[in-house]
Amino acid sequence: MDVNAAVAAAAAIAGVLTGVIAMLAFRWSERDQKRPTRTSLHTDPVLPPGVDTVLSVLRSSAVVLDEGDAVVKASSAAYALGLVRGGKLAVEPMLQMARDTRRDGEIRQVELDLPRRGTGRGEALAVSARVAPLGSRLVLLLVEDLTEARRIEAVRRDFVANVSHELKTPVGALSLLSEAVMDASDDPEAVERFAGRMQIEATRLTNLVQELIDLSRVQNDDPLEDAEPVRVDELVAEAIDRCRHAAGTKQITMAAGGTADLHLWGNRGQLAAALGNLVENAVNYSPARTRVGIAARKVTASGGAHIEIAVTDQGIGISEKDKERVFERFYRVDPARSRATGGTGLGLAIVKHVAASHGGEVSVWSSEGQGSTFTLRLPEAGVARDRATHHSALDDEAGQSAPAVPSPDTSQYEPLPAPEVLP
Repeated sequence: MDVNAAVAAAAAIAGVLTGVIAMLAFRWSERDQKRPTRTSLHTDPVLPPGVDTVLSVLRSSAVVLDEGDAVVKASSAAYALGLVRGGKLAVEPMLQMARDTRRDGEIRQVELDLPRRGTGRGEALAVSARVAPLGSRLVLLLVEDLTEARRIEAVRRDFVANVSHELKTPVGALSLLSEAVMDASDDPEAVERFAGRMQIEATRLTNLVQELIDLSRVQNDDPLEDAEPVRVDELVAEAIDRCRHAAGTKQITMAAGGTADLHLWGNRGQLAAALGNLVENAVNYSPARTRVGIAARKVTASGGAHIEIAVTDQGIGISEKDKERVFERFYRVDPARSRATGGTGLGLAIVKHVAASHGGEVSVWSSEGQGSTFTLRLPEAGVARDRATHHSALDDEAGQSAPAVPSPDTSQYEPLPAPEVLP
């Protein structure tokens, strides 16, 4: 009897222990299932509250890495720059920075030049990378694209260097000529010759300073603040009058023609300066006893009606390699001829800025030995006024060709024939 009781007690104890073990195993299994795995770190939200929202509004490219260097969060800009590929940070120096920051918790920053993907030109992408710890396990990488800022800085440095050089040339010449006048005070002929040279250099210096002022003005001023309807034929007549003396000296015939009664909407002074620069260049770079023509016409495009004003010459022409650079500041196709004509290399840069600020563009067709055609393409007065009122950007259509110069409508100008080769 005692034996049976002992067996029963042992069986009861064994059952209780089995139940306890089963319950503990079940609890442990539940706990293990709830524990986050490496895979779940990338599928479940692991960022601290509010960080995702902050990262979405940052202008910088943002990448968040976990303790295994896997990408938890990356902005679209980071993918666009090629920083993230295949769920991994693809830039080794940035990855090493993240590991060092994860180890010691220090914030690090460095500027790098990265190869630009998708181009065969070997251009570098300048970036500034900053790494900081984010919580106890994550690391935040912020990358700022400095490429455009560096380009603008380089343009500014070149501009300052060019201005310094261009100013020193006439100023130095004036200094030397003044010394020559003093030394030749007893020789009236020499004084007269040196004084004439001084006038030329002073005129060149005045023109350079004025064009620098004009370029600064068209870059900083909004032409639509003082906009008004401007008759195209009045702009053409003003440009011809501006260059009449220089054209007469070289026996160059100027011809005007095209569609009458056309109007632009913008700053009259800036438009007159732009067209005047084109005509002046055509006269300066044309041989004697040739022709320069100005023609205007209306062109209907998907973005609205536009006015094209073409200035055609029969000059030396522009080579293919120079066409892309003629609108750069201080760039001269023929420096020797520019010195002879007093050119500063800023005229076409002013034309480009005036066209852009009025919602248009300027293009060039040219063939060496056959002449050039510069075409100003600007919105017609009604279209430009409506778009300026609604503060919307103009939709320019690319790919137009320079028009042939038609016969003039007025009898005071001699007709200019169309060039033999058109763009």
